[in-house]
Amino acid sequence: MAKQKSAKSKSPAKTPATGVASSSAIDIGISGGDRKKIAEGLSRFLSDSFTLYLKTHNFHWNITGPMFNSLHLMFEGQYTEQWNALDETAERIRALGFNAPGSYAEFIRLSSIPEEPGLTESLDWREMVRQLTVGNEAVARTARKVLKLADDAGDDPTVDLMTQRLQTHEKYAWMLRSLLE
Repeated sequence: MAKQKSAKSKSPAKTPATGVASSSAIDIGISGGDRKKIAEGLSRFLSDSFTLYLKTHNFHWNITGPMFNSLHLMFEGQYTEQWNALDETAERIRALGFNAPGSYAEFIRLSSIPEEPGLTESLDWREMVRQLTVGNEAVARTARKVLKLADDAGDDPTVDLMTQRLQTHEKYAWMLRSLLE
């Protein structure tokens, strides 16, 4: 469970153009500075997750060879689960009062996972599996960093989300790694 930290309440700030309270007016028990750090970490996590999703989907479409059927199905299961999880992460960023990244340019800038260029020739299935193993491990590392930030700030919903995502990506990495042994 996340540590409790007292949040200093601030009077609601208004944006000049709309008069609507800005994210600094949010009082959910987490300071504005901590919410910002967590949202930035979640944005990096979302970017890593989206890049891995796209790579997994790409490999699902382009897999060939003797492992076609089993990997085609495995990749489909993984990218479907990843797609659904993207929304939860983006919504958590919004709940903290910040905009979620949503463009390829933002994802590329924030991601630690290299994008796979469009394929004119399919990679060997072993290379696809290796890249997805490395990608899942990268997502897990990013999740751990965000989990630590969230735990230090007493942000239990983000801790819970990152714990769930860690479990999923560590499992995917293990399953993929096992294919290469």
